[in-house]
Amino acid sequence: RDAVFFFFFFFLILSAIFFVFFNYFFIRYFWLFNTLLGFFVSKDMNKNIVLKGKKVILRPLRLSDAQRFCSWMGDVEVTKFLSVHHLPKPSLAEEKDWIRKSRKAKRQINFAIDSVDGNHIGSCSIRNIDLWNRNAELGIIIGDKKYWGQGCGTDAVRLMLDHSFKKLKLNSVYLYYIFFNVRAQNAYKRVGFKVIGKYRQHV
Repeated sequence: RDAVFFFFFFFLILSAIFFVFFNYFFIRYFWLFNTLLGFFVSKDMNKNIVLKGKKVILRPLRLSDAQRFCSWMGDVEVTKFLSVHHLPKPSLAEEKDWIRKSRKAKRQINFAIDSVDGNHIGSCSIRNIDLWNRNAELGIIIGDKKYWGQGCGTDAVRLMLDHSFKKLKLNSVYLYYIFFNVRAQNAYKRVGFKVIGKYRQHV
């Protein structure tokens, strides 16, 4: 009986020590766990993904897209809704470099947005993918103004949400937008987004 009690007590002590050390290292190195998980699970998620909707097709970015990005980033009507609105127009070389880097990104998926008739009209992304907490950020730009107000952005967002929830198994997707971008605000509400907070004096 004494031996049984001793081993039971010893087991409790070891369990308590393990619990304390596990929680300490888990909290302290959580970022490392999440980074490793993202590396092993998401390292190939950015390749050869094509999503087809009713109005748009999402495809991988190509270097040939760079010229159109340069044009859009030089249009004040387009950039006034973006966080880069205060930056100078990028060069063709800079846009190509961005596309190359986006292809190698481990925790984001970048798409070009094509209309169903084959025109490149914008880009979108699922970024800051956190596979541990099962969430990610969404971003989108319709650069070709001829396609504004035609539901292309809404269709692209629906495709990204469907991929996020069904393929990546995420629990939530969030985004940020500038408050006076009413068109985007209405599009986000149509697909189910809800406002949960506002940044003051922040762009």
